[in-house]
Amino acid sequence: MKTKTLRNLVLSALAAGAIAWGLPAEAAVQVNPIPGLRQDFIMGADVSMLPAMEAVGAKFSDTDGTRMDELQIMKNHGVNWIRVRLWNNPKDGPGGGGDVDEARALALTKRAHALVVMVLLFFHYRVFWAEPGQQHTPMAWANDDEDQLVQDVYDFTKKVFTDFQQAGEQPEMVQIGNELKSGMLWPIGRLPSDDNGAAFSRLMNAGLTAVRDCDPERKTPLMIHLPDGTDNDLYRRFFDMLTENGVTDYDIIGLSYYPFWHGAFSKFQENVDDISARYDKDIVVAETAFGWTTEDFDGASNHFDGAKARKAGVLPTVQGQATGLRTVMECLSKIPGGRGLGSFYWEPDWYAVPGAGWKNGEGNNWENLAMFDEHGKALDSWDVYKDVADQSLPTIAPTVTSIEPVKLAGGTGVPVQLPQTVYVTFSDDHTEDLAVTWEQDAPAFDAAGSYTVHGTVAGIPETVDASITIAQGANLLQNGDFDTMTMEGWTIDGDKGAVDLKSGKGDALGAGALHYWLGTPFHFTVYQTVTGLPDGRYTAEVSTQGKGDAVSYRLVVTSGDVEKSADIKDTGWNVWSTTRVKDIEVRGGTATVAIDLTGKADDWGSIDNVKFYRQD
Repeated sequence: MKTKTLRNLVLSALAAGAIAWGLPAEAAVQVNPIPGLRQDFIMGADVSMLPAMEAVGAKFSDTDGTRMDELQIMKNHGVNWIRVRLWNNPKDGPGGGGDVDEARALALTKRAHALVVMVLLFFHYRVFWAEPGQQHTPMAWANDDEDQLVQDVYDFTKKVFTDFQQAGEQPEMVQIGNELKSGMLWPIGRLPSDDNGAAFSRLMNAGLTAVRDCDPERKTPLMIHLPDGTDNDLYRRFFDMLTENGVTDYDIIGLSYYPFWHGAFSKFQENVDDISARYDKDIVVAETAFGWTTEDFDGASNHFDGAKARKAGVLPTVQGQATGLRTVMECLSKIPGGRGLGSFYWEPDWYAVPGAGWKNGEGNNWENLAMFDEHGKALDSWDVYKDVADQSLPTIAPTVTSIEPVKLAGGTGVPVQLPQTVYVTFSDDHTEDLAVTWEQDAPAFDAAGSYTVHGTVAGIPETVDASITIAQGANLLQNGDFDTMTMEGWTIDGDKGAVDLKSGKGDALGAGALHYWLGTPFHFTVYQTVTGLPDGRYTAEVSTQGKGDAVSYRLVVTSGDVEKSADIKDTGWNVWSTTRVKDIEVRGGTATVAIDLTGKADDWGSIDNVKFYRQD
């Protein structure tokens, strides 16, 4: 997309004596040191895929091209911790995803300790991935009642921890369970529950107690880990429940925080500041990652794409990857009382290697979030681990490099809703949506043609122009094609977690679309209200594709006390159809266009090109 370079701003900053935004000649990426960063800050990486990758021939080289062990590369760049997952007899599962059993976890721990790198060992208590959508009980325990399952957790945890101790490889931290938002060991430990999490809390206490019994000197701190690092309501509900059920003997709250899924750094900061004080616990980001490209190297659909890049707050570049990780570290360093211990980057090693997929026979949907390129060469973003702690480095203030142009369309006589923010890119490849003040608020134009409205961006001494095309029959909805990769203009009621933005062939007609899916039954309404409409007849339409299994799925238009609707019927992936509601009588200047969906578990589909236009 065309951008406007702010040359005058940069020249003004230089004239005023400000530091230039250019990078030092010897630096491939620019990373400012973090003032007051604790000396023992965890510079961590989850490398649980490494043994499986090496088994199928993965090779690694440092940034200068020198081939060497991946753990040594990380150590060279300042990594001082690794995170190692442990599955319960993965041979009972579908295979893939690292297949990290106790033997592999112990061997990886030995390699780390030999390099004086500390280890966080975390128990999945599953034969395969444990995450909010899948926390099933392993086959070996599937028929056990609650009391026996509590004993199973205790015995398994104690055995593994004791084995590590006897091998002289006691881990420096242990995490009980993984991303426990929906509990663990379903159905007995599922959340939410009618017993306010009592059974789940017993399972948690069993794991915590097993480690404490093996480690009476409490050398190994214990972590409890949740996903969705910006969701303060989730963290309060979950940890309040544990406290009520007597689960208090843990040391660290761990979070998964992926800005491209979970949202703004400011919301993350608010959450960690609150929960560290509320529960008197230290904080560790157990998982985070940032994309260095949107390219796909193995044909498997990647988690991180163009739509996610927009939400991440940093560009999908090597510099953006470094800036994103540094920002997470800075947030942790700001937690009052020094309670932010550090962070782990999730699977920075997992570049696309045939045979090392997330599941046997499947590819890798993570390679553009790794910190190695498609050939296994370390990216320059690894420098962030050393540079954030090097107070001798200069601090270079980022400056604005571009403002995304504003291009809008509207109809004659109808006020045009101008955006409240504009998308601004900075020299360190971080991005911000900054407030803009327009010289005209919701302008209306009586004749077809092209118009320009000027605006001023908050904190930036530069104007931005909105280019507006007015035509008969123009779409009166803002962001109806979702190509901005944002929800600007739209409101969602109901199960917001079922709705996301997605790009890619088949899932969107253009650059983006509204996508829905949830593993449980769900309902949502997404809508937009248009004001200042001349009286008359209007048409609404929407293009959709999807599973076609919804309980109820409608395009609904309301004006005053009159409602008109049409059922939406889908027939499969990438089979797009358009649903219309015609002859909508608008009186009083206001109309609301809504898509209302009640779905079954695992229903999915896309909503795109929502339009509302005047017929006469």
